[in-house]
Amino acid sequence: MKSKRVRKVIDEYIDYKDAKRLQKFVTDQGKIIPRRITGLSAKQHRELVQAIKRARHIAIMPFISEAVK
Repeated sequence: MKSKRVRKVIDEYIDYKDAKRLQKFVTDQGKIIPRRITGLSAKQHRELVQAIKRARHIAIMPFISEAVK
C-alpha cells in the first residue's frame, strides 16, 4: 500500500535573506533537497530554489559545506 504524502506549505514569502529557514531545505553537503522529499508544491519549490541560489550568490549561504572540501 502507498502511504499518503505529507504536503508542506510555506505560508509566508520565501526570503533569500533568511538563511536559517533556507538551510532546512539543503543537505549537509549543500545540495537542495528535491520536491518529492520536501512535499512542497511545484511553484513553492521553484521559489525556494531561486531564493537559495540568490543567497549563495551574495554569500549568505555556502555553495558546498566545509566537510566536503
